Amino acid sequence: MLNKYPLWKYLLIVFVLALGVFYAMPNLYPDDPALQISSQKATSVVDERVINKVTKALEASGVPLKEAELTSAGATFRFNNGEDQLAANPIVSSVLGDAYVSALNLVPTTPEWLSAFGAGPAKLGLDLRGGVHFLLEVDTPAALQQRFIVAASEMKTSLRQQRIRYRSVEVDGGVLSIRFLKQDDLDLALSMLEDEFEEYLYSTQELDGEFYLEARFSEISKQEIEAYALQQNLTTLRNRVNELGVAEPLVQRQGSNRIVVELPGVQDTAAAKRIIGATANLEFRLEAGLEETTSNIEEMSFRNETGRTARLERDIIITGESVSDASSSFDENGQPQVNINLDSKGGKQMSKVTRTAVGRSMAVVFIEHKSRSRFVEVDGKLVEERQSFSEKGIISLATIQSTLGNAFRITGLNGPRESSDLALLLRAGALAAPIYFVEERTIGPSLGAENIRLGMVSAQIGLLVVMLFMLVYYKVFGIFANISLAMNIVLLMACMSLLSATLTLPGIAGIVLTMGMAVDANVLIFSRIKEEMAAGTPNQQAIHSGFNRAFTTIFDANITTLLVAVILFAVGTGPVKGFAVTLSLGILTSMFTAIVVTRAQINLVYGGRKDKRLYI
Repeated sequence: MLNKYPLWKYLLIVFVLALGVFYAMPNLYPDDPALQISSQKATSVVDERVINKVTKALEASGVPLKEAELTSAGATFRFNNGEDQLAANPIVSSVLGDAYVSALNLVPTTPEWLSAFGAGPAKLGLDLRGGVHFLLEVDTPAALQQRFIVAASEMKTSLRQQRIRYRSVEVDGGVLSIRFLKQDDLDLALSMLEDEFEEYLYSTQELDGEFYLEARFSEISKQEIEAYALQQNLTTLRNRVNELGVAEPLVQRQGSNRIVVELPGVQDTAAAKRIIGATANLEFRLEAGLEETTSNIEEMSFRNETGRTARLERDIIITGESVSDASSSFDENGQPQVNINLDSKGGKQMSKVTRTAVGRSMAVVFIEHKSRSRFVEVDGKLVEERQSFSEKGIISLATIQSTLGNAFRITGLNGPRESSDLALLLRAGALAAPIYFVEERTIGPSLGAENIRLGMVSAQIGLLVVMLFMLVYYKVFGIFANISLAMNIVLLMACMSLLSATLTLPGIAGIVLTMGMAVDANVLIFSRIKEEMAAGTPNQQAIHSGFNRAFTTIFDANITTLLVAVILFAVGTGPVKGFAVTLSLGILTSMFTAIVVTRAQINLVYGGRKDKRLYI
């Protein structure tokens, strides 16, 4: 018998290998280290003046610049290597100031003719490519304070509906205090509030002829609210990261009140810092009337109109937590707006308040929780001191024309970017408590480059040793196996590029492991062929039997390993998933190259003659 494939099968194998080479090629074009500049505020614009300013500063500092260009996200400055990128970052940050964000980035250099066919390099993990690492702290006491503020507004509404007279409702730390002039009013209020607001512990006291009803959270309620705040913030941050389209992000809890966010291989780290750092929320409040008492009024300035202020009621109608969906668009005048949809509870509350407030004005208050750092001298050493603060500003103040329900819109925004960012933040979910940056670290490309270099060295040594062994031990058949091994690596990289899989340092270990597994199949096949030849089987029959009888063993061994890889991917996180992905793809490509590609080569060389000697 002769071992020959029909022509169409050879052509199909060549086509698959050529496709693999094509989609693996983008990995030969390394990304350029770059700095990406974007505006921190809507009033700041990234234009040619910014590029010229940065270029002159870099020239004066002696940092070589490869290229500068304007992009849709701002401006990108490319450098020749990671050292120049790292040296340029503090220079650019000091020149531009707080109005702009300067972020380390890696810019793809894949040729357009490859990109046009959807070809791109495999994404690199945080340990190889670098990226952004945030350590965020959840302000759980603020979550309790916020819950008290909302409860105070609801309690006042209930007291007014029951016509129970009170003098004031105040929130101080972890205590909500209601002041009465009469004992009877206090007793009625206590009975009513205990029925409607069961989660609080109530106490009463008399002071200077006035009567006070105090509400506190029980220890169980406090723990539940703090746990909810942390979990809600964790979910919200994951949603925001998903909106950014980050590959293999890490968002996980650390300790009792901290969250770790790692964003490897992002294309726009400046946008990531802006979105992750923007701990924004909304409050909807009515404008105060002239008859309102001073204690129930808060004067607040407008966010985008310097010098303009408005007097608002302290009572909050709803917050951003009630928003179920949000999208940005344009109104009939071409101005940006955000379309808001509320959940059922928020819709009922909005309808309830606005039903009796038609003709009055309602303000949309935008709140940002921020932190700033300054260096103070302590015992002769400069120590970083972090301060947390909140900024409040009115986005819009519009007259209520009719009763509002579950859907309405917010106007008065400063530009399309602000409307899209606000919609993203609201769509991703409101933060249940403010979060502050405890640690912000950018893992530069220099560390990633060193990991890549060491990983490549290990892969090259492994590949060389395996190829030498196969060449010495199996001679010509060893050449076939080595060609298949090389094509296996090419196909593996092509699959990772097509699937946008993330390559991590453990993933490189998976590639090295795949090399051994790829030739392991060839070893089984070649050993079986040698056994058949030793038993006196003709050469062509020995080749046929070697492949057929070794297939079951190869299939069983690879399937069991593949199952383990799938389980690793399902339960693992971060680098473990990277290893599982590389191992799974490597198993599939190694089976194809070891069985199909190797046999195609053997058939081409030895399949035409029965008496040809086998060099194995």
